[in-house]
Amino acid sequence: MHVGQSPKQGDVLLLVGTRKGAFILSSDHQRKDWAITGPHHAGSDIFHMAYDGRGSGSDSGGIFAAENHIVWGPQVQISHDLGQSWRSASRQPRFSGEDTATVDRIWHIEPAGGSQPGVLYAGVQPAALFKSQDSGGTWDEITALSKHATRESWQPGLGGLCLHSIIVDRYQAGRMWVGISAVGVFGTNDGGETWQTMNQGVRADFLPDRFPEFGQCPHKVLATPGSRDLLYQQNHCGVYRSRSGGEIWQDITQGLPSRFGFVLGLDPSDPETLFVLPEDQVLGQDVGGSLRYVSDGKFRVCRSRNGGGDWEALTNGLPQENCYLHALREGMDTDDLDPCGIYVGTTTGQIFYSRDRGDHWELLADQLPPINSVDCGLVE
Repeated sequence: MHVGQSPKQGDVLLLVGTRKGAFILSSDHQRKDWAITGPHHAGSDIFHMAYDGRGSGSDSGGIFAAENHIVWGPQVQISHDLGQSWRSASRQPRFSGEDTATVDRIWHIEPAGGSQPGVLYAGVQPAALFKSQDSGGTWDEITALSKHATRESWQPGLGGLCLHSIIVDRYQAGRMWVGISAVGVFGTNDGGETWQTMNQGVRADFLPDRFPEFGQCPHKVLATPGSRDLLYQQNHCGVYRSRSGGEIWQDITQGLPSRFGFVLGLDPSDPETLFVLPEDQVLGQDVGGSLRYVSDGKFRVCRSRNGGGDWEALTNGLPQENCYLHALREGMDTDDLDPCGIYVGTTTGQIFYSRDRGDHWELLADQLPPINSVDCGLVE
């Protein structure tokens, strides 16, 4: 791996957020030889990074990092030159008005669709959604979600009351979904003016009512690029698919070694192909992810090519003996090439990757700090 070489136009980007800073990896479309820069924001807890290639000009697009600094608190950091320089948002995601709550962490940053250049969203803890309309410079709370009728009954998961998944519909303006732990999935059709719970069919095995209106614990929610209404989620209590834009969910866990997992990946070229990493409990079924590791001590990425109807374990090149690794909810992503590359980062600093939809795997990086997130992009 080439150290210190910056990405260039056309490169595949792999943005890696860790407990001790951010790293930027890049390669050409062969994805064989990689370069790395970093750590950026050394020592900071980087929960997530996102690349936005939309727009033009020095203040458009770029790399956005969710930094959670031990002294200065949560900040959105912005680079318009692929990590060579950074600046902080001039108005960070913060609660205002009569709300006395404090933003504890920024969990996720999501660029909006191509028709909304300069628009980004951020999910925070305690669970709330913020929006920027100036390429991350300033952020405002979407208060309709924070004031939802169910809010007083929201409860945190082991990782906190966090909004970690944001899906912007690329087909229908104003439509989006969010995933909150341990509350569930919410959707809006009017740009965030009103929100509806969207959890029908999703289990909450840790509650007296196993199928409540809300109170489920989604770990990662994604929409497939090639279908208007197709959503997937890896939940605390299984893997689910919705073909109705979140109105109804079907349990597609059968065939997997465990219902539990954190990561989720989708093939941009095939809406029926998805990837998960099953994990087992260590102390009990209801405990959270920090007390888990991959099922049966084998690092098996499981792939379905028919929307969860069947599953196959992908093991070629992955450790299959005495392996007790763990990946967090942002720990998997896929690139936009065909065949897609798949990238998985662990809390012990490894990145495993495949250049052929998971058929063969290699170790891309080792001995990084504990990895919070991996996120792909193509430099435009």
